[in-house]
Amino acid sequence: MVMLSNLDLLRRVPLFSMLTPVQADAVALAIVKQRFKRGEIIVEQGKKADALFIILTGRARVVTSDSRGREVILASMQPGDYIGEMSLIDDEPHSATVRAELQTDVLMLGRAEFARCLPDSSSMAYAVLRGLVQRLRHADRKIESLALMDVYGRVARALLEFAKPEPDGTLVIREKISRQDIAKMVGASREMVSRVMKDLEGRGLTEILDSGAMVITERIEPAN
Repeated sequence: MVMLSNLDLLRRVPLFSMLTPVQADAVALAIVKQRFKRGEIIVEQGKKADALFIILTGRARVVTSDSRGREVILASMQPGDYIGEMSLIDDEPHSATVRAELQTDVLMLGRAEFARCLPDSSSMAYAVLRGLVQRLRHADRKIESLALMDVYGRVARALLEFAKPEPDGTLVIREKISRQDIAKMVGASREMVSRVMKDLEGRGLTEILDSGAMVITERIEPAN
């Protein structure tokens, strides 16, 4: 059986198809092959990893879970797909867990080597990359809330995302958001959202100012 070199393996990965021969050689020297057993975690939600993982063989599942351990499947990763790029780009913890569905072989590229393949951090291209990563993180949170939270929790999370901290630490939503718009964001009826908003105000958790701005007077917990 012919043993493939790192460079041969690299050339099979679409992610690296645009590298110049010099760049490909440099990356090939830095990558490490790694094997994950069925059920083994490749990256874990809420934690950081210092590597990019490219699937060579096998299959992995992307899942997000709540505090009760309930899971939502976000995606299935196949050979050629890559894992962990969001955390490497914005240096934030992983938004989901990726677990091997069966024995999975990957190429692992360290953070420093991955950074050399990116545009300069001061460039517009890098700013666009970070913006895209933030949108993906927001989409992951929305999928999680729609699947795992009740309407109360989804409304609470939406309000917290809109709120901006004042110098004294108070959370304020200055732009007026209609209950109809909130209903469309959280996948619920306007009537249900109105009941939740009324309950929050009645319990003293929110306050509507004369200007129309909303003050979150106490921490709203988007319970599941």
